Amino acid sequence: MARHLITSALPYINGIKHLGNMVGSMLPADVYSRYLRQRGHDVLYICATDEHGTPAELAAKEQGLPVDEFCAQAHDAQKAVYDGFALAFDYFGRSSSAENREITQHFARRLNENGFIEERAIRQVYSPTDGRFLPDRYVEGTCPHCGYDKARGDQCENCTRVLDPTDLINPRSAISGSTDLEVRETKHLFLLQSKLENEVREWVARHDKDWPQLASSIAHKWLTEGLHDRAITRDLDWGVPVPADTWPELAAEGKVFYVWFDAPIEYLGATKEWSDQDPENRDWKSWWYDVDTDVRYTQFMAKDNVPFHTVMFPATELGVREPWKKVDYVKAFNWLTYYGGKFSTSQKRGVFTDQALEILPADYWRYFLIANAPESDDSSFTWEHFTATVNKDLADTLGNFVNRVLSFSRKRFGDDVPAGGEPGEAETRLGEEIASLLAEYESHMETLQFRKAAAALRALWSAGNSYLEEKAPWLEIKTDKDAAALTLRTAMNLIHLYAVVSEPFIPSTAKTMREAFSLADDTAAWVTAEEAKALSFVPAGTSFTVPPVLFAKLAEEDLQAYKERFGGAPE
Repeated sequence: MARHLITSALPYINGIKHLGNMVGSMLPADVYSRYLRQRGHDVLYICATDEHGTPAELAAKEQGLPVDEFCAQAHDAQKAVYDGFALAFDYFGRSSSAENREITQHFARRLNENGFIEERAIRQVYSPTDGRFLPDRYVEGTCPHCGYDKARGDQCENCTRVLDPTDLINPRSAISGSTDLEVRETKHLFLLQSKLENEVREWVARHDKDWPQLASSIAHKWLTEGLHDRAITRDLDWGVPVPADTWPELAAEGKVFYVWFDAPIEYLGATKEWSDQDPENRDWKSWWYDVDTDVRYTQFMAKDNVPFHTVMFPATELGVREPWKKVDYVKAFNWLTYYGGKFSTSQKRGVFTDQALEILPADYWRYFLIANAPESDDSSFTWEHFTATVNKDLADTLGNFVNRVLSFSRKRFGDDVPAGGEPGEAETRLGEEIASLLAEYESHMETLQFRKAAAALRALWSAGNSYLEEKAPWLEIKTDKDAAALTLRTAMNLIHLYAVVSEPFIPSTAKTMREAFSLADDTAAWVTAEEAKALSFVPAGTSFTVPPVLFAKLAEEDLQAYKERFGGAPE
């Protein structure tokens, strides 16, 4: 089977992430990784916390902690939340690792040797009040393009335009708030993207037919505007240091690499971290070096990360003139909004992932978010929509089916799967329908169409309810006990099938459904078309238990409580 390398955009170290961040990168990557593993593929799913840059230093200062200690604590806190969401990373690393420092410095040296890095004197914002040069994110002000008054010196959060600190109107220090700023000369390293533009353009063009329109259009927009040489060092205390053996003067001044230079390299760094834990059995370069035909590499990210992954990082990889693996498919997402407004870590708007887990188990969120993933356009989170989805799809369609079948069978036949009856026309039609819906589900998962995959999964669950209503075992039991036994046994086989194929979406619930049956050797990884048609996973005589309610229905008072805590529709 194919080898699949999967990465999701690194969550920034500063703060617990909101639901929009979860559905925009990590959760769909996890769903896809789980699906591929179940289909027998060799999968490596890598992620990490992105720990360098200005916000980390500012947050550490605010908490009165050394920045390395702050990042270590924040990494553990984020990892605990992702464990709560059942994200099955093969490795979740840290961009502050020694491995990332080593590889980042290697890339910089190679780019320099190949003529793609240049040392330049530039004029940069300096704060006499703070006694230091201010990197881009240390400068805040009004965006000259959209008028947003909290724009940062590298990018406007509101309109996503890339900025330089000197572009800002009414700039101020993010450290002290001082507006007493000067522009002084200092030296930095520049990545000569202009010299790599044609190579990047040709590389992007080769993916035009493969990438989703969102990713391709953003990449071409940047290329149409032209690639400019970009400063890749900053005046910070925390980051990957400029190597002294290559740039001794800048190293002596304490320059570090720009976070957007080292963060994508952490995909390689985290893989090496994973490999270094078991070097006798893991070879990180077998996933990254000279593997174009052996590994399919898929990246997951929200649209604001697309330019860096489709233009800047490929330019870096091309410039080192070494055969490092480049992305094959970029799965980009639009925004998940909160009642039409942006989720915002900085403004504390919307539901954050740790809060979500306090309210309900992860599977409620996993299913809702993927079923409403912002793929073709922005999508809106509302408590009304969330409640309706949970009640209709999870509680009524799936949960009620499982409970009805197992509870009724236990009441009338005891704790064993009932024997009796031979499959007839209804079972043949059901098997054909299940096989067809399963093929549709697989097709959408293979093409990373998550909303369509969720709809196909929902249709699989609905087919079981339709069959149950058609056969009505509560009536059959009155006149033909064997017929009722056949119906319930067939429905139990559907439950087992649902457990297998639903695992990428709702892994905890899938495990509960599967463990309801005392099967001695239940090793099924997936369901073939023939197995779907036969529906014979669980033989007669197998004992079973009735699990607790899989999904609790949310009441009107729950809805109102959530809206009171987090807010509802804007006034």
